[in-house]
Amino acid sequence: MSSITRSGERLKRDSLGLSQIIASTLANIAPAMSFFFGFGLIVTGAGVGAPLTILVAMVVILFLTNTLAEFSKYRPSTGSFVTFIGMSFGPVAGAAASLFVVTGYCIAAASVVVIAGGWAAQTLQVFLGIHVPWQVLSIVVTGIVGLLVSRGISLSTTWAAIFFYFELVLLLVGAVIMLYVNRASLSWAPLMFSSVVGGWKGIGLGFPLAIYLFIGWENSAMLAEETTNPRRNVPRALITGTLSIGILYMFLAFATETAFHNNVTAIGNSSIPFVDAFKASAAGILIIAYIAGVTSIFSSLIGLTNAQARILFSSSREGLLPAFFGKIHPQHRTPHAAMWAYIVMALLIVLVFGTIYAIDPVTLFGDTGTLGTIPVVVTYLITNLALPVYMLRHHRADFSFIRHLLIPLLGTVFMLFPLYGLVQFGQPYPFNIYPYLALGLLVLSLIYGAILANRDPDLVQRIGSYVADEEY
Repeated sequence: MSSITRSGERLKRDSLGLSQIIASTLANIAPAMSFFFGFGLIVTGAGVGAPLTILVAMVVILFLTNTLAEFSKYRPSTGSFVTFIGMSFGPVAGAAASLFVVTGYCIAAASVVVIAGGWAAQTLQVFLGIHVPWQVLSIVVTGIVGLLVSRGISLSTTWAAIFFYFELVLLLVGAVIMLYVNRASLSWAPLMFSSVVGGWKGIGLGFPLAIYLFIGWENSAMLAEETTNPRRNVPRALITGTLSIGILYMFLAFATETAFHNNVTAIGNSSIPFVDAFKASAAGILIIAYIAGVTSIFSSLIGLTNAQARILFSSSREGLLPAFFGKIHPQHRTPHAAMWAYIVMALLIVLVFGTIYAIDPVTLFGDTGTLGTIPVVVTYLITNLALPVYMLRHHRADFSFIRHLLIPLLGTVFMLFPLYGLVQFGQPYPFNIYPYLALGLLVLSLIYGAILANRDPDLVQRIGSYVADEEY
C-alpha cells in the first residue's frame, strides 16, 4: 500500500475499554430522552402490547449489529459506515457515503442540541421559576460539550458514563415507584401478544417508532481506533448495548402502562407519558424525571459528538472530505477540528430555525430528528448490503451464508419499514418535503463522489487504510 494512505495522524490507542465504549453507546442512545418523547406514539400504534413492539425492534437492531460486528472483526475502523461501504462498493460510494451520512448525523444532532436547551429551560421554569431563553441554554450546553470532548476521549467518555448511569438509576427508581404505587393494576397484559391492537399489523404500526428508540446503537464502532482490542470489544459492545437498552425500554414501558392502568387513550393523550405517570404516582419527587431528562440529553450529546464527529475526521484523513477536519489536537490527541465543526454546525441549524423561524424546541426536535434520520437509516441499509460484497471480495474463505448474507438481507428488509414511515406520501408539511431533501442530498453526494474519485485515483487505496489496531 502506498505511503499516501498513511500520511494522517492517529488517535490515541488503547484509551477505552469494553465497559467505556458500552457506556458511551448507551449514553448516545439516551434512553430517557428517547423514551420520554417516543413511547406515547408507539402505544398509539400498537396499544397495550407496545412493549412487544419494542422487543421486535430490538431483534431487528440486533440484525444490524451483526453487520457492524462482522465488519469490525475484519476491519475495525473509526470511519465505520464510510469505510465499510467504500471498501465494498468502491471510492465513489465511499466518498458519497461520507458526505451523505455526516450531513444526516449533523442534522440529527441538532435535535439533541435543541432539546437540551428546551428541556433545561423547562426544568428551570417548573422547579425554580427562572426563565432563561432555551437558545441561550443550547449555546451553553454546546460549548461545555465541545470543550469536554476536545480535551480527551477518556475524560469525555467517563463523564458521559457518569451522566448515563445517574440517568439510569433515576429511571429505574421512577419505574419501581410507579409499579409499587400502582401495584393493584399489575398484570401480564403489556407482555401478551393478544394485547397488541391488530396483532402483527399493530406491531407494524408501532415498529418504525420503536426502531428510532435505538438510534445510536452503532456508537462503539466509531471508537474502534481508541479501543483496546477492537476486533473483540467493538462487537461485544454493539450486542451488549442493544440488548441492555432493549430490556430497559421494555421495563420502562411496562411500568408506564401500569401507572396508566393500561389505558391506551390516556397514554396517547399524554405528551410525555413517563413524566405524567410519575407525576401521578409521586408528584413530590417529580424532579427525578426532569433531572433524568437533563442528564440523558447531556450524556447523549457527549456520546454522539465523540462518535459521529470521528466519521467526519476519518473521512477527512482519508481524503474523502476537506483536510481541515482531519486535524488532531497535539496534546489531547482528539479530532478537535471535526468535533467543533460538527457540534457548532448542529447548533447553527438550531439557532437559525429556532430563532429566525421561531420554531419551538419540541417541534424543531421532531423536524431535525426526522430529517436527519432518513440518511442514517439509508446508510444502515447500504451497509447491510455491503457486508456480503465485502466478504466475497476480501475474505471469501470465511464467508458464512447465515452471518454474511441471510442476516444482513433480513435486516435490510425489516429496516425498509421504518424508512417507509419516514418517506411515505401524504405526510403533513414539512414532513412531506423531507424525503425530497434527503433524495437531493443523496444525488449531490453521488455527484460529489464521482467527481472526487475521478480527480483522485489514489482514493481507492486510502479508503479503509487506517485499521484501528494496526501499527504504521
